[in-house]
Amino acid sequence: MDNKYVKKYSTVYQNIGRNVKRFRSERGWIQQDLADKCEGVTRAKVSKIENAYQDYMFSTLLEVCNALGKSLDEISKEY
Repeated sequence: MDNKYVKKYSTVYQNIGRNVKRFRSERGWIQQDLADKCEGVTRAKVSKIENAYQDYMFSTLLEVCNALGKSLDEISKEY
């Protein structure tokens, strides 16, 4: 996917990445653990999300939220 949106909305992508990593770490999960709990999400994709490296589909974000037991608001919030 094109990274122009990652650049345009960098703060949002960075918040999401930071929060995904924090929530994953709080559970004692490695990236592969999170990927295994998400349909169609690889460990590499989790890494790209956490590092705000690549744009991703909304359904991917929903899978991650569901696996972490968090809402979209919680995932995208700046803490």
